[in-house]
Amino acid sequence: AYQADVATVLRNGCFSILPATELVPGDIVEVGVGCKVPADMRMVEMLSHQLRVDQAILTGESCSVAKELDSTSAMNAVYQDKTNILFSGTVVVAGRARAVVIGVGSNTAMGSIRDAMLRTEDEATPLKKKLDEFGTFLAKVIAGICILVWVVNIGHFRDPSHGGFLRGAIHYFKVAVALAVAAIPEGLPAVVTTCLALGTKRMARLNAIVRSLPSVETLGCTTVICSDKTGTLTTNMMSVSKVCVVRSVHQRPITDEYSISGTTFAPDGFIYDASENQLEFPPQSPCLLHIAMCSALCNESTLQYNPDKKSYEKIGESTEVALRVLVEKVGLPGFDSMPSALNMLTKHERASYCNHYWENQFRKISVLDFSRDRKMMSVLCSRKQQEIMFSKGAPESVMARCTHILCNDDGSSVPLTMDIRNELEARFQSFAGKDTLRCLALALKRMPEGQQSLSYADEANLTFIGLVGMLDPPRDEVHSAIHSCMSAGIRVIVVTGDNKSTAESLCRQIGAFEHLDDFTGYSYTASEFEGLPPLERANALRRMVLFSRVEPSHKKMLVEALQSHNEVVAMTGDGVNDAPALKKADIGIAMGSGTAVAKSASDMVLADDNFATIVAAVAEGRAIYNNTKQFIRYMISSNIGEVVCIFVAAVLGMPDTLVPVQLLWVNLVTDGLPATAIGFNKPDGNIMAVKPRKR
Repeated sequence: AYQADVATVLRNGCFSILPATELVPGDIVEVGVGCKVPADMRMVEMLSHQLRVDQAILTGESCSVAKELDSTSAMNAVYQDKTNILFSGTVVVAGRARAVVIGVGSNTAMGSIRDAMLRTEDEATPLKKKLDEFGTFLAKVIAGICILVWVVNIGHFRDPSHGGFLRGAIHYFKVAVALAVAAIPEGLPAVVTTCLALGTKRMARLNAIVRSLPSVETLGCTTVICSDKTGTLTTNMMSVSKVCVVRSVHQRPITDEYSISGTTFAPDGFIYDASENQLEFPPQSPCLLHIAMCSALCNESTLQYNPDKKSYEKIGESTEVALRVLVEKVGLPGFDSMPSALNMLTKHERASYCNHYWENQFRKISVLDFSRDRKMMSVLCSRKQQEIMFSKGAPESVMARCTHILCNDDGSSVPLTMDIRNELEARFQSFAGKDTLRCLALALKRMPEGQQSLSYADEANLTFIGLVGMLDPPRDEVHSAIHSCMSAGIRVIVVTGDNKSTAESLCRQIGAFEHLDDFTGYSYTASEFEGLPPLERANALRRMVLFSRVEPSHKKMLVEALQSHNEVVAMTGDGVNDAPALKKADIGIAMGSGTAVAKSASDMVLADDNFATIVAAVAEGRAIYNNTKQFIRYMISSNIGEVVCIFVAAVLGMPDTLVPVQLLWVNLVTDGLPATAIGFNKPDGNIMAVKPRKR
């Protein structure tokens, strides 16, 4: 499912479609939009202005990566930094290119993940280890007592009542066996299994689907949760969160800033001004109206509703889909009843109603695709014999081509002065720096009537419309869930392939850093961590909160390092890249919306993709352990009485008090059923206020 079936490969002087399994290193392969990369390849020729590849399956990061012919000079470059390499299983989302095959099968990045999974051995759960230790201890004690009883009674072997020495020896051997039967809690395996099964049923009600029965209890003693960022702590749905426009050049401050609610691709959300007042009719703002217009037309993505999954899904770039959603939140001009009218639409219609309005109002004539040197794209549109070019791209590139700005107070266009430019650049730096938002600038230009094509020279003398900032937003419930984990003595380490600054901003939002201002010693990139001496690395493991810029091998390395320090590690993830770490962890937790590979490597699946469900599952795991401990004590107390009764009778030479069949009945039935009832005990009220027990 994750590998390409066919490839367009150069053979005998011409390109032909062949099975991907026939590729060998040295083959020249051509890839285009929608193609799965059939092997690990190095770029040799660009056939379009740009090539963008979705590497989420490999890195877990939702943003596509722009590829280029030049190799990176960075030492220890991670997959995201290897911009001249196409990785097997990733998907081309824009452009065309040719590349030479450098690795197939196990010699690819995806192959290394598969090999890492195969090499990983299943670890025994803490409960299984404790039960094994208890069983070993019990066996030694029972063996010692049985031998002692037999040896103590050697003098009674010749008792005439036994009918001879040999029969006497056999009689006391039977007594020793009865003693062993009395000491062994035969009902323990059945009761433990029943208790775990009951816990599995309760967890299923919490949307935690248990795939491995022994792992039910493991969460209860978890000391560290290593959580993947994208898709686990965040929604994995790029969303516009802030918009900046120029209000007026005649009053200070000259800019207006809007915040947008909503953290998914669903077109449900509101726009708020700087005073946090909701805008009743956003299209009445000239800049917001033109931002919606530009976002709908200068866009090559699609937003649609999936009735099977009951969610909105993207086709194309996440950033472009975020702009599509913004258009729906802004609404349409000229209708005071528009907000309520939109709510009457079906979910399928609502997905693109406003976008379709603008696409019907304008006729798209020509497109200038995005290129790495320009860092922008433009589209020429026509409406009522009026031609307009809409542009979007990197703020520094778009603003460098702007000579005018659109004012939000009256919709007028005024010259872009150096003071205004400096203030807009400061706002951009705030968005990209402090807020770590991914920023795009939008602009337009009135074109001569009848123009039918665009050239790069047309991208000059633009009118600046506004600046939009977007991010992959954190899930609403994550902040309180992390606080609950900390209260329970569980450390949360955020693991991501994203940039360090972006990840630190998210950790600050979700409360992972608590009230820290200086993240030194708490935040490490994979290369920084690998470069630490052993002693400093051990100290880093005790304090680490963020592990960024990681590859699949780094995630597994982190799990192994924590386990070597006697930590019980839970690992969450949703992608193929998470699979080796999920399998290596004491308990692997996959998201319900994750890949089949991640689910197969996990011990538990969160059906609702909710990090907070882990907290509820931890409480359930602790309750299961407490109940297990209680019914073991109950069963052993009964067994001790049986052992003492038989041992005293044997030492004193008294007749058998209990025969083995009676002992089995007591252990399996009389003790087993009450012990099973203990498994229904509800958890203590303070169960999440105590520290996790040691491994």
